[in-house]
Amino acid sequence: MLFLRFAIATDHYVIEASHVAEVLPWLALKRLPAAPPWVAGAFSYRGESVPVIDLTHLATGVPAPARRSTRLVLVHYPAPGPSARRLGVLVERATDTLRADAAAFQPSGVDLSEGRYLGPVLDTDDGLVQWVRVDQLLTDAARALLFDAARDAMAEAAAARPASGESP
Repeated sequence: MLFLRFAIATDHYVIEASHVAEVLPWLALKRLPAAPPWVAGAFSYRGESVPVIDLTHLATGVPAPARRSTRLVLVHYPAPGPSARRLGVLVERATDTLRADAAAFQPSGVDLSEGRYLGPVLDTDDGLVQWVRVDQLLTDAARALLFDAARDAMAEAAAARPASGESP
């Protein structure tokens, strides 16, 4: 199985590559007022409003650093398929892939209710790598907030832009 490898601070993580639609550079985002601090904002992707979460901020309470290797990973949420939505996930050092047998990952031994997206771990030559479960990234409340708020914010931004041919 192929995974996209990235980091949060000094720890290594992976997302299953089949969940990844595209890896983009860090983009300018529309802020979402009153959203939780780990919500980075939203952007328009091929005419669709896409909410973006900062996975580093969600996991550690500290925003992802603005580095050239910080990427916006566009994932199929909650899973690939016809009912999938797009979700942007800011991650650090998303510059590598990992090929591993899914069965080789083992339980981490820690069950965190707030980190239910943190799955099993794999022992590699570079140390432990933890599998981030895309389908577990958002609670029901966060999912409703993000997808509704992103749609509304992008509609407001579009309404505020002058129509072509109009002066601002």
